[in-house]
Amino acid sequence: MPDRATHRRDASFPDAIESKETHCMSAELLASRPPESESTLVLTLSNPGARNALHPDMYAAGLEALNTAERDPSIRAVVLTGADRFFCAGGNLNRLLDNRAKAPSVQAASIDLLGEWITAINTVTKPVIAAVEGAAAGAGFSLALACDLLVAADDAKFVMSYARVALTPDGGGSWFLARALPRALAAEILFEGKPAAATRLHQLGVVNRLTKPGTTRDEAIAWADQLGTMSPNALARIKSLIADAQTQPLAAHLAAERDHFVASLHHADALEGITAFLDKRAPIYKR
Repeated sequence: MPDRATHRRDASFPDAIESKETHCMSAELLASRPPESESTLVLTLSNPGARNALHPDMYAAGLEALNTAERDPSIRAVVLTGADRFFCAGGNLNRLLDNRAKAPSVQAASIDLLGEWITAINTVTKPVIAAVEGAAAGAGFSLALACDLLVAADDAKFVMSYARVALTPDGGGSWFLARALPRALAAEILFEGKPAAATRLHQLGVVNRLTKPGTTRDEAIAWADQLGTMSPNALARIKSLIADAQTQPLAAHLAAERDHFVASLHHADALEGITAFLDKRAPIYKR
């Protein structure tokens, strides 16, 4: 059975897809270890009837799940997906209107907690793969962009329509798009707030792999399992290098590569990896 963090529906981020319904629903982040996988943790956004809209408590559950994954050597990779073949509709405009009557610190605290979850996705030492069916909207799009790899159904849509309701992005959406795309394309997506097709984002390099609708979760788990056979030490260090390359000057990055290479060479994984390559066999890295 998956672990459940159950909360009332009360998501907080706008997009063009999320409905304006106000009745309470059950918003959950489900954490499970699929029986077909030995090394992958699957996190599922679930908010029945609200297209998996977000709630701040889900961010806390996400942080807890990633902390667990970090500590558990049997978990080699994480897949983030949505229930019922829909990734995430982002948020609830009615809640935002309610928050206008509250102190600004209320909304700020919610966005800060989302930011902590986004940061954790970026800093957890294990690969995180987004599996997107249906649509990823608003902060749901930000969550998908925060992941290391992105698998999407070929009919999926991605949208950040904050500007259409006179708001600005959160969850790192503008940060990720500005780094993944040329400036003019990032501005187009954020200014206009129109849906971008998964096929277009695949051509632009934002989406890694396209799948047939209904198969995205399985494709992401299979990819995660494949990564799970590789050296956890090497993947963690490569993820750190990729993150640091966003801001480091070349000289500093060359030094970081040197340090990671030397540390990796003297790690037990390198002995297994090099020996296995020379012996023409598959390496087996200890958990």
